[in-house]
Amino acid sequence: MRKRLPGIIRFCVLALFLAGTLLPFYWMLVTSLKTRLEIYGKKITLWPENLTWVNYAETFRSSSFPHYFANSFVVSILSGILVLAVSILGGYSLARYRFRGKGIILLIFLSTQMVPVVIMLVPLFMVFGNLKLLDTLPALIITYTAINIPFCMITMSGFFQRVPVALEEAAMIDGCNRMETVVRIILPIMLPGIVATFVFAFTAAWNDLFFGIMFTTSESVKTVPVGLNSFVQKFDINWGEMSAGGVLSLIPVAVLFAFIQRYIVAGLSQGAVKG
Repeated sequence: MRKRLPGIIRFCVLALFLAGTLLPFYWMLVTSLKTRLEIYGKKITLWPENLTWVNYAETFRSSSFPHYFANSFVVSILSGILVLAVSILGGYSLARYRFRGKGIILLIFLSTQMVPVVIMLVPLFMVFGNLKLLDTLPALIITYTAINIPFCMITMSGFFQRVPVALEEAAMIDGCNRMETVVRIILPIMLPGIVATFVFAFTAAWNDLFFGIMFTTSESVKTVPVGLNSFVQKFDINWGEMSAGGVLSLIPVAVLFAFIQRYIVAGLSQGAVKG
């Protein structure tokens, strides 16, 4: 029993942590399946007494939710691709080249993670206003790309440092130039890290609400988080439709993680940044 006690304690702690993590998602799912009368009733029910799909139907009927999904996909995928492209090039340079000011650059990139994003609002708003990009998807794509590049570049640098330099030297001896070596030899080895970096950039853009509210006003360019926020009215909150929209917004991310989970786990285990 003494030998099993630590394992039992760990299991209980992890079970409590898992329950606390899943409880909000479960409650959102249950709320989306309840009637409006049951949601606002005094009695708290852990499962709908009268199961209904009306909240999902109303979400699509009374709002532009399909447009929100399309906008989020475009913004998240394009910003993820841009972040990944810049991070690969910058991460390789930080990992393989020695140049003056390299430590300062790394320090600046790390410092950006400690700066509140709200500080960037006014400068970005003025820049996008002068460029006539306010209330457009390119404004969101540029913003998410700029915000996520520093962290992703440092992460990619850590991935590159874990790949032996001897592989590149052997490829160059066989006749490959540096770009061919990176594309044909290094990047396939780093596939888990590349996938993990892309998923980080994708989810960061998909879940953002702050810049979406500040830079978009038209229904045609709102993203999913901004669309969900529109269910909060002045004198009422439509919890049923908001919960239904929240459940629907989780599906793409859940499917993405389900298909590439093994790459993400392998990438995160390889991504320690060396000093």
